[in-house]
Amino acid sequence: MGDFKAPTNIEELEAQLANDRRIKVAGIDADGVLRGKVMSKEKFLSAAKTGFGFCSVIFGWDIVDANYYRDSAFSHAGNGFADIEAVVDLSSFRRIPWEGNIPFFLVSFNGADGKPLSVCPRTLLRSVVDKFRNLGYEPMSGMEYEFFQFKETANSLAEKKGVNLEALTPGMFGYSITRPALNQEYFYKIFDQCEEFRCDIEGLHTETGPGVYEAALAYTTASEIADRATLFKLACKNIGVQYGITPSFMAKPYANQPGTSGHTHVSLVDMKTGKNAFTRDEEDSNAAYPDIRNLSDVGRHFLAGVVEGLPDVMPMFCPTINSYKRLVEGVWAPVTQSWGYENRVASVRLIGPPTASPKATRIEFRVPGADMHPHYALATILALGLRGIEKKLELDIPPLDEKSSREFLGTRLAKNLRTATELFKRKESIAREVLGDEFVDHYALTREHECKVFDEAVTDWELKRYLEMV
Repeated sequence: MGDFKAPTNIEELEAQLANDRRIKVAGIDADGVLRGKVMSKEKFLSAAKTGFGFCSVIFGWDIVDANYYRDSAFSHAGNGFADIEAVVDLSSFRRIPWEGNIPFFLVSFNGADGKPLSVCPRTLLRSVVDKFRNLGYEPMSGMEYEFFQFKETANSLAEKKGVNLEALTPGMFGYSITRPALNQEYFYKIFDQCEEFRCDIEGLHTETGPGVYEAALAYTTASEIADRATLFKLACKNIGVQYGITPSFMAKPYANQPGTSGHTHVSLVDMKTGKNAFTRDEEDSNAAYPDIRNLSDVGRHFLAGVVEGLPDVMPMFCPTINSYKRLVEGVWAPVTQSWGYENRVASVRLIGPPTASPKATRIEFRVPGADMHPHYALATILALGLRGIEKKLELDIPPLDEKSSREFLGTRLAKNLRTATELFKRKESIAREVLGDEFVDHYALTREHECKVFDEAVTDWELKRYLEMV
């Protein structure tokens, strides 16, 4: 990112934009989609001072712009889909290198009463981060995305109706040094232009599967990583357009292939000492489980909170109908309420000494797919961890061992979005405790809508199975 410095006030902002005449802005909806527009510099500078109106329909419709089957509390015909207030975040400033370096800013949303909107993704995450800061901790995070890529355009996808697509490269070749050479310019442009766009990539490589890449985004603060994850998807898609390539973050495009993950790593930094708060100064030989002998008490409580709450918050990690096609036994995805030290079968993997340095101690959450909403997912992980710390929860589920890892023992996580949403919205759900009723009621509506639309769809599977034979 070089010597880039975001403006901290209007005077600095005006200086940064001295040679620009248009600015792009965007907010994030309940599906993690960026919704925005280009503004004249004059209009933007005014908006940066006072905020500006943004149609609330982005919290009243679904990922394909269809209104929810019943009214959202935040946006509906009854209130005329009234405007909400968009507040420009000056710290989010970057330039879009593939669009002539046009300035770009993210916004957060307030309601008509001027108060932060509870369903705004950036607001939800910031509210949890602030609670940790009040306790003296800075949440840190890194995210890994696996994603398929197709030699297709928006038009060809529409013509083919999403079937018989051409993969960017054939076959299974994870960690290949030769395959990226087939699309070398595209491959390196993702890496380089993401750095220019302030979403630095630590590592980029092929993953197993036709046309699959994996990118590890650089570790940073929790608030920043969620923004970067959303913008990383934007970068890949926009760069892909230049090469006739469509990257897909759908969790499971192929029934006979592994799905794509959105693994999320989390730790806490003590704001006074700057040290990793999950690190234990001395190994605890009396730990309840050997797996946590090097994990601090704070880390243990955080881990216990995440593991205990997992079954109640699955829609926050796996938000689509397709998400649950990835969560099947034996294909590199966790399916149970489980944890373990350096265990990639578990839903929650503990990383730390002796295989990692003490300062690298962290928790990897392996449930989310590449289709996760990064702000909602990370806010939920942190909220569950905070609950564990505040209640001083202890781990009451033992870590996975060889037998339980092989046989997928443990409480099975929801197998579909409907079951996950029913658990999420019930009165006694931990989701309500950590995310609040207002948010849970709204998000449950959005997921019930998704289920209803799917229930009414006639699929290719049905046509192939029944059209002729029944």
